[in-house]
Amino acid sequence: MKGVKIFLADGFEDMEAIATRDILVRGGVDVETVSLREEDPFVVSSHGLTVVADLDRSSLAGDEGASREDVMIFPGGMPGSRTLSEDKELIALMVKHYRDGGTVAAICAAPGLVASQLPGLEGKKFTCFEGFQGNLEAQGAVYCPEKGSVTDGRLITGRGAGYAVEFGLAILEYLKGADAAAKVKAGVMVL
Repeated sequence: MKGVKIFLADGFEDMEAIATRDILVRGGVDVETVSLREEDPFVVSSHGLTVVADLDRSSLAGDEGASREDVMIFPGGMPGSRTLSEDKELIALMVKHYRDGGTVAAICAAPGLVASQLPGLEGKKFTCFEGFQGNLEAQGAVYCPEKGSVTDGRLITGRGAGYAVEFGLAILEYLKGADAAAKVKAGVMVL
């Protein structure tokens, strides 16, 4: 899977998807949103916001490989995170993407429900919404509850909605460097 993509299922957390996208766009990252529906770009957030995704599920076809700069992003929210985690085709794509060298970013419940299905997480540092750390800890990953976002290799995690901007900045720094992230951070007046 090439490019930077935010995957949306009905019930996604508004701030975690929209703020992350906004920060990345401000930083010059070409990011696309993907609806998990087949030939239906409309996705409804956990707070009733209807979003028209850039792509629908049919865009997932193909075996393009992945590199570090290719990022699959999973917002939290319920039941959005659970829906993402139960989508066998999406999970298989994520695992292949990661094995091929791609990056995975997840926030809130998504680290524990979605990213926890990745192989080789032993020793990886992560954060998530409190109560969703069990699946990752069971694999030997190290929970960092005091952090708003954690980058460990090709895994980027965020704690929750209140840390959505920080999570977006962590992804931006990973892709474009500290200067690009600092410029956007100053531009949106994050202290």
